[in-house]
Amino acid sequence: MPVFDFKNIPDKDHPSECTYTVFRSDESNPSPEKPILVLDNSARQWAHHSNGIFTNPVKSTTFEFQEEDGTQSADILKIDARFLSLLKWLGENHITVRLSGRNRADGYAVYRIRETAFGSGAKLSAEDGFLQFMIERLLSGSAPEEETDDDEREETGDEMKLTSLQSITDFLTCAGRTLPDNIRLWARRNLAVARSHEVTPEERRHAQRALSIMLNIQWKHNYFESIDPVEARRILDEELYGMERVKQRIIETIIQINRTHTLPAYGLLLVGPAGTGKSQIAYAVARILRLPWTTLDMSSIHDPEQLTGSSRIYSNAKPGIIMEAFSAAGESNLVFIINELDKANSGRGNGNPADVLLTLLDNLGFTDNYIECMIPTFGVYPIATANDKSQISAPLMSRFAVIELPDYTSEEKKIIFSKFVLPKVLTRMGLKDEECIVTEDALDAVVQAFADTTGIRGLEQAAEHMAANALYQIEADHVTRVVFDGNMVKELLM
Repeated sequence: MPVFDFKNIPDKDHPSECTYTVFRSDESNPSPEKPILVLDNSARQWAHHSNGIFTNPVKSTTFEFQEEDGTQSADILKIDARFLSLLKWLGENHITVRLSGRNRADGYAVYRIRETAFGSGAKLSAEDGFLQFMIERLLSGSAPEEETDDDEREETGDEMKLTSLQSITDFLTCAGRTLPDNIRLWARRNLAVARSHEVTPEERRHAQRALSIMLNIQWKHNYFESIDPVEARRILDEELYGMERVKQRIIETIIQINRTHTLPAYGLLLVGPAGTGKSQIAYAVARILRLPWTTLDMSSIHDPEQLTGSSRIYSNAKPGIIMEAFSAAGESNLVFIINELDKANSGRGNGNPADVLLTLLDNLGFTDNYIECMIPTFGVYPIATANDKSQISAPLMSRFAVIELPDYTSEEKKIIFSKFVLPKVLTRMGLKDEECIVTEDALDAVVQAFADTTGIRGLEQAAEHMAANALYQIEADHVTRVVFDGNMVKELLM
């Protein structure tokens, strides 16, 4: 872990007294071995839980412990670069905090900071969850560039939302350069508009709303942790029967991520008849990548503005579907499942939605008309589905690795019904396997009933119907089990 000296800018009123070095870290779970900061304990060993206040780390580099024998000061020796602005903010506003730490040979290693004083002036208190929200946001982010200036978790800031100008202002102060540069500068400009009395109330409202949307999204870096290929294969086998070529292509993607720690340059395009499990594959990949997912249904999008949002010059302006997806996910790294990509060219007079998708898929950034800021998209992994790839434009096709899914054979459908579909339905209805038995000729009858349809949706409907009928006979007729033969299935389904 690189360590570098932090350079203070002295002034005549506050001479520089810097005692610490700043280290860069991407650690998301601080511990005594990997702390947030280290305090000097050469003169005194500090308690595991200690209360006090930070003095401004830029002007005086100490923490003032509130001990029984009075206030005792300890120099700050090391600070995680992500927390410099937060500690400065805590010090400037004299916010009392509680430290959790452990004494080591090199100092008192602090790995948790919580606010203890409620209602501290005009600033947010622990009742609002701001401090915990801020710390969790910083821990989940990456370190800024070097050249820039009872011990379980009891409180969390997960439900905290930045909506007021005060919380937005405090967040920008504490986040500092952990935010992407373009978003940080954009936020400053919009904050100035939101506070200005020289613009209309409508403009101020739009600026504040845009700030709230943008800053409640965790803008993550493009480093992806390794994924266990064995666990990935287990998930695929659990969700999908057969489809070895599809599974191999997904495992290849996982291995590529593990080698480069970045997402592949191309998403996946799954092409095949309806009901062959395209969406199910997409959800399985999102689960493997441990990313939130969102869906775009291109069959219902006919105007590019639905994707890109509307300009703030309109009183009813709002962000587009893509920006709302980032907002709903709460982070910039997510799986976009684009359903019916072959319908993306069906624009109605105001442009082509497919052209908007190209900007999302290029990993160069996406701009929403309402937000008016370039959104980083390097953490977006697109998975598209389509029934007819001939209807997809060449530019869109070139952004995907294409995987064609053939329809299942009759033998595959038998196995899928008996080993996957029916057991899942029985479990959901609270039936035991021995209470609903399907004979071989009944299985043939099920498959024959849906011989003219593609995919397995018909099989799922048949399983629902048969299980419901079995449950009815067990409850109403007081039988112990129901055995379906071919004739019973034909009578039930046809």
